[in-house]
Amino acid sequence: MEKIFDLLDANPEISQRELAKLTGLSQRGVEWNIKKLKDEGSLRRVGGRKAGHWEVVTKE
Repeated sequence: MEKIFDLLDANPEISQRELAKLTGLSQRGVEWNIKKLKDEGSLRRVGGRKAGHWEVVTKE
């Protein structure tokens, strides 16, 4: 989860598909980790699916 967090912090417009390639996780695994980060309030999505980006709220 830390690697996903760092990648999103470095590139807020990265796709889940790209995250899966860079982390070695399945796309479903990336979705699960992003949901967990969103649920704990560390990450939020700004904008829509295609034109939006990720915003890191806190960094541990």
